[in-house]
Amino acid sequence: MDLRKLKTLIDLVSESNVSELEITEAEGKVRIVKGGGAQMQPTGTPMMMAPAPAPAPLQPANGAIAAAPLAPPEPTGHMVKSPMVGTFYRASAPGAKSFVEIGSVVKEGDTICIIEAMKILNEIEADKSGTVSQILCENGQAVEYGQPLFVIE
Repeated sequence: MDLRKLKTLIDLVSESNVSELEITEAEGKVRIVKGGGAQMQPTGTPMMMAPAPAPAPLQPANGAIAAAPLAPPEPTGHMVKSPMVGTFYRASAPGAKSFVEIGSVVKEGDTICIIEAMKILNEIEADKSGTVSQILCENGQAVEYGQPLFVIE
């Protein structure tokens, strides 16, 4: 039974001399009793829709279990992780040259990016010497504490 129909029934009971109304339908039974105000007391089976059953996992016809999709390979090399929560920037200003690109050779202590946190620009330095093989964040992206930023090999 839909809510509009229930509301109409409640209004009819409250405006009439009827003190109690009980209706039975295929979905269940509803009993409306007039008291200090109209109230609805569902009885019998609840009128909630059951969740649809989950679809069964697909299996090949030969009975073999399907292999799970392969996850992207983990980057090899040293991960430079974010020391704080903030916004990642590859350059010191909009339109300026990025601190590093893929293939850039960095020394320990070189500035490789900036993370803005609470309106303060924090220069992030390479904690290992090597070649930048991957840049894992986009310019202007929000980063979390411990999130990988770069891979240095």
